[in-house]
Amino acid sequence: MSKKKPLSKGQLRRMKANHQKRLQRNKEAPAAEIESEKLGPEQPGRVVSRFGQHVDIEIVDGNIYRCNIRRNIASLVTGDDVIVRIADETQHSQIAGVVEAVQPRRSSLSRPDLYDGVKIIAANIDQILIVSSVVPVFSSQIIDRYLVAAEDTEIQPVIVLNKIDLLEGELKDILDESLEVYKDLGYQVYQVSSHTGEGVDELKDLLADKVNVFVGQSGVGKSSLINALMPEAELIIGDVSENSGLGQHTTTAAKLLPLADSGDLIDSPGVREFALWHLPAERVAWGFVEFREFLGGCKFRDCKHQDDPGCAIREACEQGKIDEERLENFHRIIASLDEQRHARQFRTGKEL
Repeated sequence: MSKKKPLSKGQLRRMKANHQKRLQRNKEAPAAEIESEKLGPEQPGRVVSRFGQHVDIEIVDGNIYRCNIRRNIASLVTGDDVIVRIADETQHSQIAGVVEAVQPRRSSLSRPDLYDGVKIIAANIDQILIVSSVVPVFSSQIIDRYLVAAEDTEIQPVIVLNKIDLLEGELKDILDESLEVYKDLGYQVYQVSSHTGEGVDELKDLLADKVNVFVGQSGVGKSSLINALMPEAELIIGDVSENSGLGQHTTTAAKLLPLADSGDLIDSPGVREFALWHLPAERVAWGFVEFREFLGGCKFRDCKHQDDPGCAIREACEQGKIDEERLENFHRIIASLDEQRHARQFRTGKEL
């Protein structure tokens, strides 16, 4: 069988342009409209989840309706507070209402995407629960990436170590030491097991009266933990791949789930690496809370905080005021920024 000739750059460009045109046509395709006279009065609601051009909206009485979105609404994500009108009778299409307007957001969590740019995952969040686990692997660098994102958005972060039933011996001592660093910085740290239920009640108390979002790598047990917190959620649980050790993506869209007593929980799509290329290096440094008192104290304004002479951050690390692993994670994050920006430019032709 003869080999196919590789596509030329011109062919690749034309394929990409045609793909973008199809996406735009789908995006602009009109949704089935509901006649205004069949819609009830305006009332407050909240986005439970979004599905393309439709959203599920929870209103004050607790009922949930699938609704169209007015074209003048530029952005709508899970957690948004909205003004909605519900139809007197559900249409055959099962579209039951229309979102008329969206309220200003108190906060939002964004996730950079190499193709689509910075995408908002969820809005009006009070707490970000950063879930890590013993399996597939505990990564302080992933935790630090999420902490930088939380500090940037000024949303309260909480670190949750799941699957502690698998902890034993030397590994337990190592992880306890790693987590102690975050406790010393003032972060709340919880150790739980969705399998045995250990620590779940304490975590449930933390979620009360707040809008919470769970984030973390695939496979760390976010869905299993949510099921332990609220069994009625009946989320799909994904097993860790035996071949790669990486988790399988089980959540495809952010969902807002009401807790039984009080509070709400947003389950977000799993990501294996939380990129920060949309932030300048100075903002990443500010996201490391223990750096702040030393920022601006370096001898040179363009200090990279490595072996630069007169580096206040390096000096603080040598004096034990900054954890060495945290400083190493900072350098890894900074080193990844240009790589990710170049990758975005290569794949999309767009600069940040």
